[in-house]
Amino acid sequence: MDTGLIHAYLLDGKGGGRPLSWDEARAWTPSDGRLWLHFDYTDPVARDWISSNAGLEPLVAEALLTEETRPRTTSIGDGLLIALRGVNLNPESQPEDMVSIRLWVEEARIISTRKRQLLSVGDLCRQLDAGRGPETCADLLVELADLLVWRMSDTVDSFEDTIDELEDRVVAGASSTLRFDLAMLRKQTITLRRYLAPEREALARLMVEKVGWVTEANRIRLREVSDRLLRHIEDIDAVRERAAVTQEELMSRISEQLNSRMYMLSIVAAIFLPLGFFTGLLGINVGGIPGSENPHAFLIFSVLLVVTVAIQLLVFRWNKWL
Repeated sequence: MDTGLIHAYLLDGKGGGRPLSWDEARAWTPSDGRLWLHFDYTDPVARDWISSNAGLEPLVAEALLTEETRPRTTSIGDGLLIALRGVNLNPESQPEDMVSIRLWVEEARIISTRKRQLLSVGDLCRQLDAGRGPETCADLLVELADLLVWRMSDTVDSFEDTIDELEDRVVAGASSTLRFDLAMLRKQTITLRRYLAPEREALARLMVEKVGWVTEANRIRLREVSDRLLRHIEDIDAVRERAAVTQEELMSRISEQLNSRMYMLSIVAAIFLPLGFFTGLLGINVGGIPGSENPHAFLIFSVLLVVTVAIQLLVFRWNKWL
């Protein structure tokens, strides 16, 4: 039976977790231990259970099932409603298309929902399977936040490597696809920055929420996670600024090249303008054209044109136009 339950773990309080079936998860009571339920919220069975049978307030259930969400932390009673996002590291996906996860965290139970796969959740499951995972629900929340931020490191590093390469290409003059690459990088960093700033606010709010089951050790570790996220945000801002400067430099180089070509065309046009005037004047079909009866007239006229070009070049050189 497809229930929308991705996995259910009963924490043993020692860093491990025992997977539960759907029937075992539904029969769970707080006296059994700490429970983590992870759902695909697009499944109708999961939506119905969360809305009607999970014992949640309507506001909480609606937040766990909503399609669009912004990173946030909200205290409701003795529980925390949290929405976080992680970079999209799924195949054929863009990192800035971030994957959201919604969590309702109580002292003895966590209910989390998602639509797309989040690799940080898989990392957490492997820790539980190996007996090296969190011991409490608060530990699990902090560990998940840590993994989400840790997974961002490679993406931020790749942005820095990309801008280094683009700057080198601008210096080398290889600008065939530079404008597109720079625009794509700026789009990625702006989109990622849009979600990371509220995510840091959510972590900061989580550190100050007055819930008894979040220990001081949890708050200290959350502060470290928040500081690491801040460094990622600063690195992304630096990449975005470098991309803007690089794009300005590229446009300046393109403008210089265009001006140089237009200048050369102007010089050529200025040289041929009087030549065209003379040849047009002597090419009209009316009587009395000078030299029409002289067999040396064409040679004399050609020499005059050459002399005219030479005089123009001297004038241009004198005025430092060449």
